[in-house]
Amino acid sequence: MNDIFDASCKKIKEAVCIDTSRVYDSCADKDCLADMRVYFTDCAQQVIDNATTVRCKGCEVISVFSDVDCVPFNRGFYSVDITFFFRVNLEVITSPNCPSENVSGLAVFSKKCILFGSDGNVKIFTSELCDKDSGESLPMVSSNPRAKIQVAEPLCLDARLCRPCDCCNNVTDISCSVPSCVRRIFNGRFVNESTEKAVRVTIGLFTIVQLERDVQMLIPAYDFCMPNKECTCNTEDPCDSFRKIKFPVGEFFPPSERNADFDSFSTSGSCNSGCGCNK
Repeated sequence: MNDIFDASCKKIKEAVCIDTSRVYDSCADKDCLADMRVYFTDCAQQVIDNATTVRCKGCEVISVFSDVDCVPFNRGFYSVDITFFFRVNLEVITSPNCPSENVSGLAVFSKKCILFGSDGNVKIFTSELCDKDSGESLPMVSSNPRAKIQVAEPLCLDARLCRPCDCCNNVTDISCSVPSCVRRIFNGRFVNESTEKAVRVTIGLFTIVQLERDVQMLIPAYDFCMPNKECTCNTEDPCDSFRKIKFPVGEFFPPSERNADFDSFSTSGSCNSGCGCNK
C-alpha cells in the first residue's frame, strides 16, 4: 500500500490554491409530517366543500426558503430556519355517480436546526459583483455561512377530509404568508376565511442540511486536464449508424435471475440447461 502511495506522490507536479466551498457541518433528517393542512384557492375549495372522500395522488416540493442566524453565546454555531412549500395533488370524489376531479393545494412546513459554521467576518468584493453603469462595487450581503438543503422526493402517506380545527399547522392569513413565486403556481386566490371542510395530509420527508463557506484550499496538482477524445462530426448514413446500435433487449424482456445473460440464449432451436423448456 505504501508503494502505491509513494508512486502516486511522484506524479504530483505542484501544489495549487483553489477557491471552493467547504462543508463545515451537516445533518440528515427523516421527518413524518402528520396532519398537515392543505390550503386551496377559491375554485379548488369549492370542490373540497362538496367532497365525500379524497385520495392523495402525490406531492412535490415547490420551493425551500432558508435563513441563517448566529446562535447567541455559542460562537461558530448558527440556526438554520427552513420552510418547505409542498404542492399536494388530490383526487376528489364528490358523488358516487360523478367522475372524480383532480385539484392541487399547498402545504407548508417549517423546521429549525443548529449547525457549526465556523467564524467569518469579512466582506468579499469581486468583479462579478460590480455595477458597471454606476461604477460601484457591491459587497456580499452577509458573512454568515450558506445553507444548502437537499430534499428527496416526498412521499404522500395519507390524505383525509376533516374540520379545519383538526389540522396541526393552521395559518391565520395564508395569502400573506406564501411568497409570490409560490402563489403564481396556483390558479386563483387562496381562501383565508373559515371553510366548511379541510384536507389534512401526512408527508414523509428526507432532507440533508449543510452549512458551507468559501475557502482557499491547497491541493496537489498532477497535470492539466486534456481531453483524450477527438471531436468527430458523424456524416455517415443514418441507417449505418442505426445498425451499430445494440438491440435493446431490456426494453422488451424483464430481468430474470435464471437467464440474466441474454447473449447466451440460443436461437437455433435448442435450449440451455435450466431454462425449463424440456420439463
